Amino acid sequence: MARPRVLVTGAGGIAGVNFVRALRASDQGYWIAGADYDAYYIELPDLDSRHRTPRHDSPEFIGTIASIARQERAEFVHPQPSSEALVISRASDKVPARTLLPAPEVMDVGQDKLLTKVKLEKAGVRVARTVPLRRTEDLDEAFSSLGDPVWVRARHGAGGRYSLPCRTKEEAQHWVAIWTGRGTPLDEFITQEYLPGRNIAVDALWREGRLVTSYCRERLEYPFKHISPSGITGTPSVARIVKDEKANEAADSAVKAIDPRPDGAYSIDLKEDSEGRPCVTEVDAGKFHTTMPLWGYVATRHLHLPWYGNLADLYVRMGLGAAPPGDAPKHDLFPEGLHMIRNMDSGVLLWREGGWKERVI
Repeated sequence: MARPRVLVTGAGGIAGVNFVRALRASDQGYWIAGADYDAYYIELPDLDSRHRTPRHDSPEFIGTIASIARQERAEFVHPQPSSEALVISRASDKVPARTLLPAPEVMDVGQDKLLTKVKLEKAGVRVARTVPLRRTEDLDEAFSSLGDPVWVRARHGAGGRYSLPCRTKEEAQHWVAIWTGRGTPLDEFITQEYLPGRNIAVDALWREGRLVTSYCRERLEYPFKHISPSGITGTPSVARIVKDEKANEAADSAVKAIDPRPDGAYSIDLKEDSEGRPCVTEVDAGKFHTTMPLWGYVATRHLHLPWYGNLADLYVRMGLGAAPPGDAPKHDLFPEGLHMIRNMDSGVLLWREGGWKERVI
């Protein structure tokens, strides 16, 4: 049997390494080419061939990706970073391989937290109350209507970009001034009510408008949180699988609100309000959260779940034309209570309260 040939962009990042690792755990025998802008990180994943690319915002980026795809006879391209996924989605006709990406206009909304909020609110999905910043005087409205503290954050980007809970208007002014003084436009910032409850993520695969499978987890700790002003550094160092019908329902509704016919991977962030109600804070269309493929690797290598538990494998198979599995659960793919503990240079552990643990990496 011929080995399916896959090109992974952003392969040297943490999420890209996890995606490649998950494909290596499949029985499909994937031939994997990897591409990355960084000369050092591209050496990290277990690849059959490695390539450097320009940044995603370079006019040469798409031409380089297309050239690599032709050279490596790639049948499927998975762009791991959201920035690269959006560029490739807009120019998919120039890339000689299949992709499984939402429409560019859907991804545009998903990568803009303000547009996402507007779209979700209009559809009746619970979101955080929000005041956009178009002039510094808007901070007066933010603190009078949103309470204390106010969560200041960027409209675009990942990893808690420009995020800070501010207790006074003066603190928020100083925080915003730091970044606008370095060239960030004021309207790149939004202010939102502070949501004190659980920090939840839902990862889901959809195909032609139908949910294939998903799982829900609570983020408990972040790496290097003590040196981040907001305590948020993007990907969690500790997370546990939870079963939460309200979170699942909110995530499903949020995806359908921004994409009437969802197709591919969707990563949904939620935060609970003071009454424990999940509010959707982000719907990133076409994106694998950093640990989404790592949980898939764990599913087949350590939890001995059916093959479709390896979400990276399932996603690529569907992208190559295979039908979604009919027996996959729509929600709660992974067992409740399982913790994933990870940190730089320390490996990855599965752990349950009570003391059981197993090393993954």
